[in-house]
Amino acid sequence: MAGCAGPQAGSVESAPAPSKVAPSVESERLPAPTSLTPGPRRVIPRAVTPPVTPPYLAPDAVNAAGAGVRAGPAFAALGATEAEAQAALAAFRISCPSLVRRTDRSGLTRPADWTPACTAAAGWGRSDALGFFARYLEPVTIGSGQAFATGYYEPEIAGSRTRQPGYAVPIYGRPADLVDVDLGQFAADLKGRKIRGQVKDGTLGLYPDRAAIVAGGLGDRAPVVAWAKDPIEMFFLQVQGSGLLRLPDGGIMRVGYATQNGRDYTGIGKYMKDRGLFATGQSTSMQGIIARLRQEPDGGTAIMNANKSFVFFRELGGAGPLGAMGYPVMGRTTVAADPAFTPLGAPLFLAMDHGEASGLWVAQDTGGAIKGANRFDTYWGSGAEARTVAGGMSARGQAWLLLPIGTAARLSGGAVNGEAGGAAAARP
Repeated sequence: MAGCAGPQAGSVESAPAPSKVAPSVESERLPAPTSLTPGPRRVIPRAVTPPVTPPYLAPDAVNAAGAGVRAGPAFAALGATEAEAQAALAAFRISCPSLVRRTDRSGLTRPADWTPACTAAAGWGRSDALGFFARYLEPVTIGSGQAFATGYYEPEIAGSRTRQPGYAVPIYGRPADLVDVDLGQFAADLKGRKIRGQVKDGTLGLYPDRAAIVAGGLGDRAPVVAWAKDPIEMFFLQVQGSGLLRLPDGGIMRVGYATQNGRDYTGIGKYMKDRGLFATGQSTSMQGIIARLRQEPDGGTAIMNANKSFVFFRELGGAGPLGAMGYPVMGRTTVAADPAFTPLGAPLFLAMDHGEASGLWVAQDTGGAIKGANRFDTYWGSGAEARTVAGGMSARGQAWLLLPIGTAARLSGGAVNGEAGGAAAARP
């Protein structure tokens, strides 16, 4: 979806900083849209206890293959529910066209590895979704497997298609002078890495940061897609990367990530906490961050400008937001992940100390602050419940990726040293 991604997590912004936190103005909320198909409810803590694992195997690894891969437990031992499996299978099926054709930056899989599972998924019925995962995919552990998960959702803010009294915060589209550079064209070891900037006097340099853009530094170089009512709401719309605008006439406009200015993302919750801006006992949740910003004499502008990243938007059609893969994301089923450590489109299982985060998910999105192995951002859809769950999500536990059968053995040269009841036990 994108702000967290570069194409877009939220909850308490403590290290590691989540990428998406959404605002809420309860008095102005609309009824939750019904066009999104929610995934399974996740309210029962799992019986699976995250195992004690060795220290992270390769903290400086650039991808999952370099971090170390070990076979995990049999899929049946994870304790996934049939409802989760059905939702995850639907999301996996949507993701398959990319899985079978794109280069996997994680170094774990090749496009052809996914063909058997994707071919089977196309015709697999809903009645035995658990059976699909047990037959075609195996759990593996990346590094130590120790996971951290936050949450994000689709925010709803007040906006207008035209500038009018009360709507003066521009929601910019992609600037004409923003340049994307694929570094892989210049050096093989930079394949998959991109930078963004601005060309001046024949030299590529940094694009203006948030402070400069907010101060009007774009001039007429970027179109204005719409106008927001509240600068804080607009800031968190950028953190989320997509959302709904409630128009003055009662209509709805959906906007999504177009691109970003190339500057690094800074989680302002951690920034504020490090500077002692929260009173003793004051909540550092999403709601607490927003409340503290509103107490600032400048309306929180200086604090928000500490995050130099700035997201640009485009209007979206269709019934729901799109993830980094270009496919619709599903509440309670999609997670954002780092493509260097999790193949986009791959299912995964989380056993967390926050019961709602536990269970089967599918990596369909990315995030600017979602970096490294076993770092995930769970997507909860839209509406009041989604906002509450996402805003308070900060979970730790264990993660297992679900990869095509035989992946762990291939990566280890056939010598798989898995956990008790390893992946081979999941094979039919």
